[in-house]
Amino acid sequence: MIGLETRRGTTRAVLWAVLAVLTVLYAFPFVYMLFTSFKTPLETNAIPPTFFPTTWTVANYVDALTTAGVPASFINSIQTAVLSTLISLALAIPAAYAVTRWKTRLGRVFILVALVMRMVPAIVVGAPLIGFFHTLGLSDTSAALAIAQATVSLPLSIWLMASFFDAVPDELEEAARVDGASRIGALWLVVLPVTRGGVAVTAIFAFLASWNDFIFALLLTSVRAVTTPLEIANYQSQFGLAWGPMTSLAVLYSVPVILLTLVLQRHIVAGLTLGAVKG
Repeated sequence: MIGLETRRGTTRAVLWAVLAVLTVLYAFPFVYMLFTSFKTPLETNAIPPTFFPTTWTVANYVDALTTAGVPASFINSIQTAVLSTLISLALAIPAAYAVTRWKTRLGRVFILVALVMRMVPAIVVGAPLIGFFHTLGLSDTSAALAIAQATVSLPLSIWLMASFFDAVPDELEEAARVDGASRIGALWLVVLPVTRGGVAVTAIFAFLASWNDFIFALLLTSVRAVTTPLEIANYQSQFGLAWGPMTSLAVLYSVPVILLTLVLQRHIVAGLTLGAVKG
């Protein structure tokens, strides 16, 4: 018995050690970027580089926030990500519901096609969309960018929502329909409240797909709908990349996603464990 407890303790210690190493490796780039954003221009280009700034400054943040086009790019990023998320959810929820409830052969083919489309590189989809949106008069607009980004997040959204809907017992819907609810009513009043954690998970993945997008923003925007990732990439000075303002803007761009994750943390955990037990 003592030997078993010892092995368990050793296993637990090893797992914690591995987790600590992975956490450090994952967090190191962001922490280094955070410290770099507080360095002076001389330190950001120092060789060898320093980890901690010797002189702390917020001048990089002031420079980033006062640069022409940066505030507008933040607004463009937010409204594009929100619109893209809404489009993905509006299309993924009924599609996933139909696939999981009717369970037809066509539905299985559809879900397989959605998986294949998820593997298609964004550039393959983005290139034809340039002429398509130009024909519709939507060039350089947040709406066009949101639709393009939804083409990437939608297949994953359908897969996620299908797995969450599949974990909901059919008896819940049948009880609602016996009480007079329609199929849509049962979806809205019973299934979606039960799977709200799954909806939160799907929403945050769709939001992140739009928030982190660079290819579609590069192809489909030029002036009016430029997003912050493009502004970050364009930060250059006469001596090369302006690392200070670039990293400070990247840190600021990370804040909304971090806050969103913290706010939805409870729902995300509930959604990730929703399909663990059915019934």
